Amino acid sequence: MFAYPLTGLVTVFCLFVLFWVTAMVGVARGKHGVKVPEMTGPEPFIWAVRVHLNTIEGLILFLPALWLFALTVSDTYAAIAGVFYPIGRILYALGYYKEPSKREVGFGLGMLATLVCIVGATFGLLRIVFAG
Repeated sequence: MFAYPLTGLVTVFCLFVLFWVTAMVGVARGKHGVKVPEMTGPEPFIWAVRVHLNTIEGLILFLPALWLFALTVSDTYAAIAGVFYPIGRILYALGYYKEPSKREVGFGLGMLATLVCIVGATFGLLRIVFAG
């Protein structure tokens, strides 16, 4: 039996968000006539690319922290903290697609979730190191 279903669901949620922002780059390419492999174009296209790249960058930090938190502390606590990351990324993307200055709330929520997972993972790992 898989012992981390909630953390697994948060991970899948993150993957769906990544899929969505990836698709939005393709939509922006079509809407603004930006041919592959070009990475420049009208601002709305560049905004979609930035959302996509920043989401990938964030996941590289978030996912290991989420899973280390789950493995060393609790599936439930990791999932509760972690679910705010993909929610934050959705808010970030929707804000950025309208106007880059409207991304802050989503960015902050995602960063807070990441920080909580990093702190939780650190606590869990130190507890294991010093308990055994």
